[in-house]
Amino acid sequence: MTVAYLDHAAATDQGRRYKRSLLTALDLHPGLSVLDVGCGPGTDLPTMAAAVTAAGRVIGVDRDPKMVAEARRRCPDGVEVLAGDAHNLPLDDASVDRARADRVLQHLAGPQQAITELHRVVRPGGAVVLADPDWDTLAIADPDTATSRAFTRYVTGHVVRNATIGRELARLLRTAGFDLTGVTAEAVLFTDHDEAEAILRMPHVAQRGWEAGVLDPHASRAWLARLAAGPFVASFTLFTVTARRPAF
Repeated sequence: MTVAYLDHAAATDQGRRYKRSLLTALDLHPGLSVLDVGCGPGTDLPTMAAAVTAAGRVIGVDRDPKMVAEARRRCPDGVEVLAGDAHNLPLDDASVDRARADRVLQHLAGPQQAITELHRVVRPGGAVVLADPDWDTLAIADPDTATSRAFTRYVTGHVVRNATIGRELARLLRTAGFDLTGVTAEAVLFTDHDEAEAILRMPHVAQRGWEAGVLDPHASRAWLARLAAGPFVASFTLFTVTARRPAF
Protein backbone atom coordinates (compact mmCIF):
# COMPACT_ATOMS: atom_id res chain seq x y z
CA MET A 1 0.00 0.00 0.00
CA THR A 2 1.14 3.54 -0.71
CA VAL A 3 1.05 6.58 1.57
CA ALA A 4 -1.44 8.21 -0.81
CA TYR A 5 -3.81 5.21 -0.61
CA LEU A 6 -3.69 5.13 3.19
CA ASP A 7 -4.24 8.89 3.44
CA HIS A 8 -7.17 8.74 1.03
CA ALA A 9 -8.80 5.87 2.91
CA ALA A 10 -8.36 7.64 6.26
CA ALA A 11 -9.94 10.83 4.91
CA THR A 12 -13.23 9.21 3.85
CA ASP A 13 -16.29 9.54 6.08
CA GLN A 14 -16.11 5.81 6.79
CA GLY A 15 -12.42 6.09 7.63
CA ARG A 16 -12.88 8.97 10.06
CA ARG A 17 -15.79 7.29 11.87
CA TYR A 18 -13.89 4.04 12.11
CA LYS A 19 -10.76 5.67 13.50
CA ARG A 20 -12.75 7.47 16.19
CA SER A 21 -14.34 4.21 17.31
CA LEU A 22 -10.98 2.44 17.38
CA LEU A 23 -9.45 5.19 19.51
CA THR A 24 -12.36 4.87 21.95
CA ALA A 25 -11.79 1.12 22.18
CA LEU A 26 -8.12 1.70 22.96
CA ASP A 27 -9.16 3.68 26.08
CA LEU A 28 -6.12 5.95 26.31
CA HIS A 29 -5.41 8.19 29.31
CA PRO A 30 -2.62 10.60 30.26
CA GLY A 31 0.54 8.79 31.29
CA LEU A 32 -0.08 5.54 29.43
CA SER A 33 2.36 3.99 26.97
CA VAL A 34 0.79 2.83 23.68
CA LEU A 35 2.10 0.84 20.73
CA ASP A 36 0.75 1.03 17.17
CA VAL A 37 1.89 -2.05 15.22
CA GLY A 38 1.96 -1.41 11.49
CA CYS A 39 1.60 2.33 12.01
CA GLY A 40 2.03 3.14 8.31
CA PRO A 41 2.65 6.85 7.67
CA GLY A 42 1.76 7.68 11.27
CA THR A 43 -1.81 8.75 10.60
CA ASP A 44 -3.04 8.06 14.13
CA LEU A 45 0.11 8.59 16.18
CA PRO A 46 -0.43 12.33 16.84
CA THR A 47 -3.98 11.64 18.10
CA MET A 48 -2.64 8.97 20.43
CA ALA A 49 0.08 11.35 21.63
CA ALA A 50 -2.54 13.97 22.47
CA ALA A 51 -4.53 11.38 24.45
CA VAL A 52 -1.63 10.16 26.60
CA THR A 53 -0.08 13.67 26.85
CA ALA A 54 3.59 14.40 27.44
CA ALA A 55 3.42 12.16 30.52
CA GLY A 56 2.83 9.11 28.30
CA ARG A 57 4.68 7.36 25.53
CA VAL A 58 3.65 6.63 21.93
CA ILE A 59 5.52 4.11 19.78
CA GLY A 60 4.84 3.28 16.16
CA VAL A 61 6.39 0.25 14.46
CA ASP A 62 6.41 -0.47 10.74
CA ARG A 63 8.56 -2.67 8.52
CA ASP A 64 8.39 -0.40 5.44
CA PRO A 65 11.25 2.15 5.45
CA LYS A 66 9.15 4.64 3.44
CA MET A 67 6.35 4.46 6.00
CA VAL A 68 8.80 4.86 8.88
CA ALA A 69 10.36 7.93 7.27
CA GLU A 70 6.96 9.51 6.57
CA ALA A 71 5.68 8.79 10.08
CA ARG A 72 8.79 10.36 11.60
CA ARG A 73 8.30 13.43 9.39
CA ARG A 74 4.66 13.84 10.39
CA CYS A 75 4.78 13.10 14.09
CA PRO A 76 5.48 15.56 16.89
CA ASP A 77 8.55 15.39 19.08
CA GLY A 78 8.33 12.65 21.65
CA VAL A 79 6.60 10.11 19.37
CA GLU A 80 8.90 7.17 18.67
CA VAL A 81 8.72 5.53 15.25
CA LEU A 82 10.74 2.33 14.95
CA ALA A 83 11.59 0.12 12.02
CA GLY A 84 10.56 -3.40 12.94
CA ASP A 85 8.56 -6.51 12.18
CA ALA A 86 5.27 -7.39 13.87
CA HIS A 87 6.56 -10.95 14.24
CA ASN A 88 9.58 -9.76 16.26
CA LEU A 89 8.82 -6.41 17.86
CA PRO A 90 11.79 -4.20 18.78
CA LEU A 91 10.51 -3.68 22.34
CA ASP A 92 11.27 -5.05 25.77
CA ASP A 93 9.00 -7.49 27.57
CA ALA A 94 6.04 -5.92 29.40
CA SER A 95 6.96 -2.42 28.20
CA VAL A 96 3.61 -0.91 27.08
CA ASP A 97 0.16 -0.43 28.60
CA ARG A 98 -1.81 -0.50 25.37
CA ALA A 99 -1.22 -1.92 21.89
CA ARG A 100 -3.18 -2.04 18.70
CA ALA A 101 -2.95 -3.48 15.21
CA ASP A 102 -5.32 -1.77 12.80
CA ARG A 103 -6.06 -3.86 9.69
CA VAL A 104 -2.53 -5.27 9.82
CA LEU A 105 -2.93 -8.97 10.56
CA GLN A 106 -4.67 -9.60 7.24
CA HIS A 107 -1.33 -8.99 5.55
CA LEU A 108 1.04 -10.93 7.84
CA ALA A 109 2.70 -14.28 7.20
CA GLY A 110 2.17 -15.33 10.84
CA PRO A 111 -0.77 -13.62 12.59
CA GLN A 112 -0.56 -15.92 15.62
CA GLN A 113 3.13 -15.14 16.08
CA ALA A 114 2.41 -11.41 15.89
CA ILE A 115 -0.29 -11.68 18.57
CA THR A 116 2.08 -13.70 20.75
CA GLU A 117 4.55 -10.83 20.39
CA LEU A 118 1.86 -8.43 21.57
CA HIS A 119 1.34 -10.61 24.63
CA ARG A 120 5.08 -10.38 25.31
CA VAL A 121 5.37 -6.58 25.10
CA VAL A 122 2.09 -5.65 26.84
CA ARG A 123 2.30 -5.36 30.61
CA PRO A 124 0.21 -7.66 32.81
CA GLY A 125 -3.19 -6.00 33.04
CA GLY A 126 -2.57 -4.10 29.80
CA ALA A 127 -4.96 -4.06 26.88
CA VAL A 128 -4.83 -4.71 23.14
CA VAL A 129 -7.21 -3.77 20.35
CA LEU A 130 -7.18 -5.63 17.04
CA ALA A 131 -9.29 -4.73 14.03
CA ASP A 132 -9.48 -6.51 10.69
CA PRO A 133 -12.07 -7.13 7.98
CA ASP A 134 -13.57 -10.38 6.84
CA TRP A 135 -13.30 -10.04 3.06
CA ASP A 136 -15.36 -13.19 2.57
CA THR A 137 -18.35 -11.00 3.44
CA LEU A 138 -17.70 -8.43 0.71
CA ALA A 139 -20.97 -7.90 -1.17
CA ILE A 140 -21.27 -5.50 -4.11
CA ALA A 141 -24.75 -4.91 -5.53
CA ASP A 142 -25.14 -5.45 -9.27
CA PRO A 143 -27.53 -7.39 -11.53
CA ASP A 144 -24.56 -9.52 -12.57
CA THR A 145 -24.24 -11.35 -9.26
CA ALA A 146 -21.86 -13.89 -10.80
CA THR A 147 -19.25 -11.19 -11.44
CA SER A 148 -19.78 -9.64 -8.01
CA ARG A 149 -19.22 -13.04 -6.41
CA ALA A 150 -16.23 -13.76 -8.63
CA PHE A 151 -14.69 -10.43 -7.61
CA THR A 152 -15.09 -11.30 -3.92
CA ARG A 153 -13.61 -14.77 -4.48
CA TYR A 154 -10.65 -13.20 -6.26
CA VAL A 155 -10.07 -10.80 -3.37
CA THR A 156 -10.21 -13.59 -0.79
CA GLY A 157 -8.23 -16.12 -2.81
CA HIS A 158 -5.59 -13.98 -4.49
CA VAL A 159 -5.39 -10.40 -3.19
CA VAL A 160 -5.49 -10.53 0.62
CA ARG A 161 -3.21 -13.00 2.39
CA ASN A 162 -5.48 -13.65 5.39
CA ALA A 163 -8.83 -12.64 3.97
CA THR A 164 -11.00 -14.03 6.79
CA ILE A 165 -8.75 -13.00 9.70
CA GLY A 166 -11.43 -10.77 11.24
CA ARG A 167 -13.54 -13.71 12.38
CA GLU A 168 -10.41 -15.41 13.80
CA LEU A 169 -9.13 -12.58 16.01
CA ALA A 170 -10.86 -13.69 19.19
CA ARG A 171 -9.56 -17.24 18.88
CA LEU A 172 -6.01 -16.09 18.13
CA LEU A 173 -5.96 -13.73 21.11
CA ARG A 174 -7.16 -16.42 23.50
CA THR A 175 -4.61 -18.89 22.12
CA ALA A 176 -1.87 -16.32 22.86
CA GLY A 177 -3.00 -16.06 26.49
CA PHE A 178 -5.18 -12.95 26.46
CA ASP A 179 -8.54 -12.62 28.21
CA LEU A 180 -11.20 -11.35 25.81
CA THR A 181 -13.06 -8.20 26.89
CA GLY A 182 -15.09 -7.41 23.78
CA VAL A 183 -15.92 -8.55 20.26
CA THR A 184 -17.83 -6.39 17.79
CA ALA A 185 -18.71 -6.91 14.15
CA GLU A 186 -19.79 -3.92 12.10
CA ALA A 187 -21.11 -3.82 8.56
CA VAL A 188 -19.06 -1.21 6.71
CA LEU A 189 -21.57 0.17 4.22
CA PHE A 190 -20.77 2.21 1.11
CA THR A 191 -23.38 4.07 -0.90
CA ASP A 192 -20.92 6.42 -2.61
CA HIS A 193 -18.88 4.92 -5.43
CA ASP A 194 -15.86 7.19 -5.04
CA GLU A 195 -15.64 6.60 -1.29
CA ALA A 196 -15.82 2.85 -1.85
CA GLU A 197 -13.16 3.09 -4.53
CA ALA A 198 -10.76 4.64 -2.00
CA ILE A 199 -10.96 1.39 -0.01
CA LEU A 200 -11.84 -1.35 -2.49
CA ARG A 201 -9.89 -0.15 -5.59
CA MET A 202 -12.34 -2.02 -7.80
CA PRO A 203 -10.92 -1.21 -11.28
CA HIS A 204 -7.37 -2.01 -10.17
CA VAL A 205 -8.33 -5.30 -8.52
CA ALA A 206 -10.66 -6.34 -11.34
CA GLN A 207 -7.94 -5.72 -13.92
CA ARG A 208 -5.54 -7.88 -11.94
CA GLY A 209 -8.24 -10.54 -11.89
CA TRP A 210 -8.82 -10.63 -15.63
CA GLU A 211 -5.09 -10.44 -16.36
CA ALA A 212 -4.69 -13.49 -14.12
CA GLY A 213 -7.45 -15.27 -16.03
CA VAL A 214 -9.74 -15.41 -13.02
CA LEU A 215 -12.31 -12.78 -14.06
CA ASP A 216 -13.95 -12.37 -17.44
CA PRO A 217 -12.66 -9.06 -18.84
CA HIS A 218 -15.78 -8.15 -20.85
CA ALA A 219 -18.17 -8.91 -18.00
CA SER A 220 -15.88 -7.13 -15.53
CA ARG A 221 -15.65 -3.96 -17.63
CA ALA A 222 -19.43 -3.82 -17.94
CA TRP A 223 -19.74 -4.47 -14.19
CA LEU A 224 -17.34 -1.62 -13.39
CA ALA A 225 -19.22 0.76 -15.68
CA ARG A 226 -22.53 0.00 -13.96
CA LEU A 227 -20.99 0.44 -10.52
CA ALA A 228 -19.60 3.84 -11.51
CA ALA A 229 -22.96 4.93 -12.95
CA GLY A 230 -24.78 4.05 -9.73
CA PRO A 231 -26.70 3.73 -7.58
CA PHE A 232 -23.87 2.09 -5.64
CA VAL A 233 -24.22 -0.25 -2.64
CA ALA A 234 -21.49 -2.42 -1.14
CA SER A 235 -20.53 -3.69 2.30
CA PHE A 236 -18.17 -5.93 4.24
CA THR A 237 -17.85 -6.92 7.90
CA LEU A 238 -15.19 -5.39 10.14
CA PHE A 239 -14.33 -7.13 13.41
CA THR A 240 -12.86 -5.30 16.40
CA VAL A 241 -11.67 -7.34 19.36
CA THR A 242 -10.40 -6.04 22.69
CA ALA A 243 -8.50 -8.13 25.21
CA ARG A 244 -6.32 -7.87 28.30
CA ARG A 245 -3.18 -9.65 29.34
CA PRO A 246 -4.00 -11.30 32.67
CA ALA A 247 -2.60 -9.41 35.64
CA PHE A 248 -1.20 -12.60 37.15
